[in-house]
Amino acid sequence: MTAVLDKPATAPSERRVVKRRFRRPTVGAVIVYVAAAALAVLWLLPLLWALSTSLKTETEASLGQDIHWIPQDWSLDGYRTLFERGDHLTWMINSTIVSTIVTVLTLLLCVLAAYGFSRFDFPGKNVIFGAIVAGLMVPGQALIIPLFDLVNDLQLAGTYWGLALPQVVAPVMVFILKRFFDAIPRDYEEAAKLDGAGHLRVLVSVIVPLSGPIMAAVAIFTFIGSWNNFLWPLLVATDPSMMTLPVGLGVVSGGYGLFYAQNMAAAILGALPLLVVFLIFQKQIVNGVAGVGLK
Repeated sequence: MTAVLDKPATAPSERRVVKRRFRRPTVGAVIVYVAAAALAVLWLLPLLWALSTSLKTETEASLGQDIHWIPQDWSLDGYRTLFERGDHLTWMINSTIVSTIVTVLTLLLCVLAAYGFSRFDFPGKNVIFGAIVAGLMVPGQALIIPLFDLVNDLQLAGTYWGLALPQVVAPVMVFILKRFFDAIPRDYEEAAKLDGAGHLRVLVSVIVPLSGPIMAAVAIFTFIGSWNNFLWPLLVATDPSMMTLPVGLGVVSGGYGLFYAQNMAAAILGALPLLVVFLIFQKQIVNGVAGVGLK
C-alpha cells in the first residue's frame, strides 16, 4: 500500500507577503490631474454661487459691495416667492410628461431607423442617410415657423403632443446608434435567425440588449435636451397651465422685476431634476459615450 503524504500547509507567518509597488505619477499625469481639478472647480463655481445667492435675502443679494459666498442672513424667500407666484408643481409635471414622450418616441424611431441603415441594403440608402446627417447642419431655429404652422393646422397648439412631436426629430441620435449597431458582430444575429427569429425579433432580443449603454445615453441626453427646451414651449404653450418648467420660471422671474435671489432660486429649481438624473445614471452615460467609438 502506498501512502500519500499531503504537503504541509504553509504557516501564516511563513507566507510570502507580496507588496505592491507604488508607482509615482509622471509629470504629465500630474498636469492632467491638476488641469482636470481646476476645470471641475471652475464648473462648480457658478453653481455654488447660484445656490449661495438663492439662500440670501433680496437686500443682501442686491448689494454691489461686500460680496459674501456664505449668506449673512439665511433665507428661503426666493424659493417661497416662486411657489407663491407660480404653479411650480404643474410646470414640473408638464416638463416630465413632455420630456418622457419625446424620449420614448425618439428612442423608438431612432432605433428602428439606425437598425435599417445598419443591416439592410436598399436603393438610395446612402443618399437618404446623407440627407439625415446633413440635417445636423440645420439649426432648430430655422424650423420654428414651418413647425408652428404645421402644429397650428393640426390643432395641436397648447397640447402635450404639440409640445412633444416637433422635438422628436433627432438626426444625431440616428447617426450615433447606427455607428454602434455597425460595430455589433453579425454572428449573434445569424445564430438567432437559425432559431427562426425574424428581423424584429433579432432587433428586440439581440441588438437592443447589446446596446443598453448607448441607448441609455441617448435617452438621457434626449430627456435633458427636451427638459431644457425653452423657445418651442414658449411659442406653443399658449395656456399658462401648459407651460413647462423653464418657460414658467422665465415668465415668473421676468414679470416682477430683477430679483437676484429669486432668479437664482429659479435656476436651482430648474437644474435640480437634471442633476439628480445625471447622478443616478452617470455610469450609463459614461459607458454609452465611451462605447460609441469602440469597434
